Amino acid sequence: MHAERVTDFTSPWIGMVPVDDTALAVTDTGGPGRPVVYLNGQFASQRYWRRVIAELGGDHRHITYDMRARGRSRRSAAAASFEAHVRDVGAVLAARGVDRPLLVGWSYGAPVALHWAGRNPDRVLGVVSVDGAYPFDFSYAEERIRLLWRRSRWLLPVLSTMGMAGRMSAEQHAQSNIELNEVYAALDPVLDSVTCPVRYVVATGANLGGGRDEMERMRASLDPVLARNPNIKVSAKVAGNHGNVLRKDFRAVADAVRELAGTPRPRGRQSR
Repeated sequence: MHAERVTDFTSPWIGMVPVDDTALAVTDTGGPGRPVVYLNGQFASQRYWRRVIAELGGDHRHITYDMRARGRSRRSAAAASFEAHVRDVGAVLAARGVDRPLLVGWSYGAPVALHWAGRNPDRVLGVVSVDGAYPFDFSYAEERIRLLWRRSRWLLPVLSTMGMAGRMSAEQHAQSNIELNEVYAALDPVLDSVTCPVRYVVATGANLGGGRDEMERMRASLDPVLARNPNIKVSAKVAGNHGNVLRKDFRAVADAVRELAGTPRPRGRQSR
C-alpha cells in the first residue's frame, strides 16, 4: 500500500495555484489561527494588505493572492470576468485546505467576497467589505470608462507594475469596469439574502475616476440595505478615501476582522 500524501497547511507557503488557463500567486502564513482570505482591488496586488496583516499579527492565518493577470499571477483569457474571479476563491480555499474563512475584500474584492459567501453560506464565517459592494447604478459611466482606458493604453505596462492595472488590453480593462458596474447595480438581492455577518468599513471623499458627490451617493446606497438585513452593519466610517483606505485606515479594517473572528484588540486600544 502507498502511504496517503498529507499536506502541511500549518507552515508558511508561497506558490502558484493552477486554475483553468492560469495560475494564481498565493501567499499563506500558515498557523492555527482563524483563516482570513484577502481579496484585492480590481487591478491591485496582494501587497496592499501588508499593513492590515501586520496589525492583526499571528492570531490569524493570512492568505493573500493575486487575481488573474494581476501581480505575479499568469495571464488568462478570462482575466476580465467577474464570475471567473468568484470561482477562483473556491479554488484557492481548496488548494490551501481552508474551511470557513473570513473573507476581506477591498473595492472589487468586496462584491467578489459577497457573491462567494452568498453562494456558499455554510462555508464562510463572515465578510468584511472595505469601501466596496454598494448597490449603486453606475451604468451612465460606460463611455467615460472606455475613454479613460483608451487614453491610458500606452501606460498600461507601467501601471501594472504599480498595482493600478492588469496585464490586459485597454478593452479588457474597460470591460472589467463596465461589468463591475453591472454587478453593483444588481447587488440588492445578494445583500438581502446574505446570512453570514457582514461588516463594512466605509471610506470618505473622492476617488480616481469618481468625484466626492458621486462616491458619497454610492456609499449612501447602502443605507436601505442596513435597514433590511440585520446581518449587515457598518463597522467604521473612516477619513481615508477609496484609494488610500488600506494604507491610512488599516487599523479599522483589522478591527472589523477581529469583531467577526472574536479576537480581542491589542491592550490600550479603545473601541470606536
